[in-house]
Amino acid sequence: MNWIALKSEEQLRQLQKESEFEPVLIFKHSTRCSISSSVLNRLERNWKEEDMASMKTYYLDLISHRSISNLIATIFDVEHQSPQIIVVRNGSPILVRSHYDISFAGIQETVFAKS
Repeated sequence: MNWIALKSEEQLRQLQKESEFEPVLIFKHSTRCSISSSVLNRLERNWKEEDMASMKTYYLDLISHRSISNLIATIFDVEHQSPQIIVVRNGSPILVRSHYDISFAGIQETVFAKS
């Protein structure tokens, strides 16, 4: 996966604009949580770049950037979780999953079902 480090409010606003053209994924990761590390590893192992090449994938280290994590919860009206994925299309979440409910198959199914 080609992660883009999400580190600023400006990037978050840009991500919203990008989602008007293609879905965008945000992965909120706690570097202190073994579940988060396990889910991240599983997602990366199962990710098929050839199927999802047009989707930008953003990685948020929420320990280092807690204010961005809080802003995500506010902007997208989602409860904070970790680990958590949010797939955004047209500026709004179309998929929000956390912990072991995060899967490549679920992301792929949602993205292509909503195309």
